[in-house]
Amino acid sequence: MSPFRVRSFRFQWPADLFTSCAFEMETLILGWYVLVETGSVLMLTAFGALLFAGTLVSPIFGVAGDRIGHRNVLCGMRACYVVLAAIIMVLAFADRLSTVVVLVLTGLMGMVRSSDLGMRVALVAGTMPAERLTAAMGVLRTTSDTARIAGALTGAGAFAIFGIGPAYVAVVCFYVLGLLLTLGISDVRLRMEQTGAVPLGYARPSAWRDLREGIAHVWSTPRLLAAILLVFLVNMTAFPLSNGLLPYVVREVYRLDQAALGYLIAAFSLGALLGSMTVSLREGARPARTMLVAAVAWHGFLLAFAQMRDLYGGIVMLMLAGFAQSFCIVSLTVLLLQTSHERMRGRVIGVRMLAIYSLPLGLLAAGALIERIGFGATATLYAGLGLSCTLAIAWRWRASL
Repeated sequence: MSPFRVRSFRFQWPADLFTSCAFEMETLILGWYVLVETGSVLMLTAFGALLFAGTLVSPIFGVAGDRIGHRNVLCGMRACYVVLAAIIMVLAFADRLSTVVVLVLTGLMGMVRSSDLGMRVALVAGTMPAERLTAAMGVLRTTSDTARIAGALTGAGAFAIFGIGPAYVAVVCFYVLGLLLTLGISDVRLRMEQTGAVPLGYARPSAWRDLREGIAHVWSTPRLLAAILLVFLVNMTAFPLSNGLLPYVVREVYRLDQAALGYLIAAFSLGALLGSMTVSLREGARPARTMLVAAVAWHGFLLAFAQMRDLYGGIVMLMLAGFAQSFCIVSLTVLLLQTSHERMRGRVIGVRMLAIYSLPLGLLAAGALIERIGFGATATLYAGLGLSCTLAIAWRWRASL
C-alpha cells in the first residue's frame, strides 16, 4: 500500500480503474456485436486492430506529455472517450447503430486510447519516489486486471440482459468518473516550473526533434532496445490469443454464449491481478531476467491453451498465462523507467506504445490464418513463434540483460 502515501496516486489509481472498466466493457460489448452482426472472424480482428490504430502516433502523445504535462494530455484523451461513448449510446437507443458506424467510431477511439497506458506510466514515474517505483507499477497494473474481471462480467451480463443501449450508459458513467478523478492528479511539469527545475519561459526544441531524440535514445541503449523488441513480439504473438480472438474461441470453438466470454476474460484477468499483486512485493527482483522468464512462461501457457477444446481447460490455462503476463509487463515497464533518462521518459514510453502496433498486425494475420488452417493450428504457430523469438532476444542481448 506504500504508493498510496503519494496524494497524486490516490487520485490516479481510481481514475485509471474506472477508465479501464469502461475500456473492457466497451471492447467486450462491441466485439460481440461485430461478431454476431457479421459472423466473420476477419471483421472481429479488424475491430480489434482498430482499437490500436493510434499506436502509430503514440510517440507524439509522449512528446506532448513531456512538453505540456502528462496529466493535461490524459485529461484531453479521457474527454474524447466520454464524447465517443456517448455517441454510441445515443445511436444504440435510437436503433441507428450499425457495424460500419461501430468500426468508424472504434477507429477514432483507437487513435487516442492506444496512448492511455503510456500516459499513466509516465505520470507515476514523475510523481513516485524511486524506491516505490516497482511497487507502484505493480499496484497500477491492478487497475487493468481488476477492470478486466469486473468489466468482462458486468459488460457481458448487462449486454445479455438489457441490450447494448443500457449497457453503454454504464460505460459513459465510468468514463466520466475517470475524467473527473484525473483532474485531481498532480501536474508534474507545472510543479517543476514552480520549483525552478524548468526555467519559466524556457524555449524548448521542436516536437519533431524531441521525437527523434527519444527514438535515438532507445536505439542506442541495448537494454531499452531489447525491451522494446520484446514489447513488439508479445503484442504480435501473445496478446491476440488472450485478448482479441477470445470472442471467436467462445462462439466457434467452445460453442457457448457471451457469458462464457466473460468467464474467460475474467480468468485471464484474475491470474494477471494475482501476478500484479505478487510482483509489487518483489522490490529487489531483477526486472530484465524476470521479464524474460515470464515471457517464456506466458507463451508456454498459451501453447497449452491452443490445445484446449473445453471451457474449463481454457480457463485454467488463461489464468496461468495472465499470471505470467503481469510479471512480464510490469518488469518490462520498470526496466524501461529505470534505464531511460528522466527527461526522456515520456518519449521512451511513447516509443513503447508505438511497438504495440504489432498487435493489430498480429490480429489481422491471425484472422486470415484461422479461416485457412483453423484456430488450433494458428494459436500453436503464434505461441511457438513467440517462444522461440523470446529466447533469441535473451541470447542476443544477454550481456545487457
